[in-house]
Amino acid sequence: MEGGQIMVVTIVAIVMVASIIRARYGYGRFGRHNRNGGHEGLMSSQDHAENLRLRDEVKELKERLKVIERITVEKENSLSREIDSLRDR
Repeated sequence: MEGGQIMVVTIVAIVMVASIIRARYGYGRFGRHNRNGGHEGLMSSQDHAENLRLRDEVKELKERLKVIERITVEKENSLSREIDSLRDR
């Protein structure tokens, strides 16, 4: 085997061993199993509260954006009416 092949085999072996260790000791994608069989790290109550707060904030910002868009369109329409009325003179 050449040096490049040995390096590839070594990397594959390391990934396999790491996967086995993760499976054996309960480290998953979303957190770690605790010793009592529960799953910690999915979403704590603090994370859940923060998530809800952020959702409310996004909802409020979307409502504000709608108001700003409406105001902008109304101003645009009134401006075009003013221009048209000046042209008609």
